[in-house]
Amino acid sequence: IAKQLKIYPNLIVLGDFNIAPNICDTYNPQLWEGNILCSNPERDAFKQLLDFGLVDSLAYFNPDKSIFTWWDYRNFAFRRKQGLRIDHILVTPQLIQQTKSCYVDTKPRQLERPSDHAPVVLEFVKG
Repeated sequence: IAKQLKIYPNLIVLGDFNIAPNICDTYNPQLWEGNILCSNPERDAFKQLLDFGLVDSLAYFNPDKSIFTWWDYRNFAFRRKQGLRIDHILVTPQLIQQTKSCYVDTKPRQLERPSDHAPVVLEFVKG
């Protein structure tokens, strides 16, 4: 990633990282802290991407909010708002200045046979 950032100043790194980088990214921190998806090595790896200069777009537009992108199928987790934020769009500082919002589109998650993930959407300013 560090090499790519030198070549491409408008880089986007996105996908299902399977990492909840912050305490607010889990519905129950006491249950999740230190476990898979929330371990120190995983969070350190995510932080390293940010240290390269990438910006966590969902966190940038929604500071200190618990916004989730994944819900377990069991126990009606979606309905009960028991999710995790494990899908991310990381962008360069140049690109974040060209965006107007970032949000999770939960409408597909409400369908009859949904994925357990909901899309993260990054909207750019028309230019």
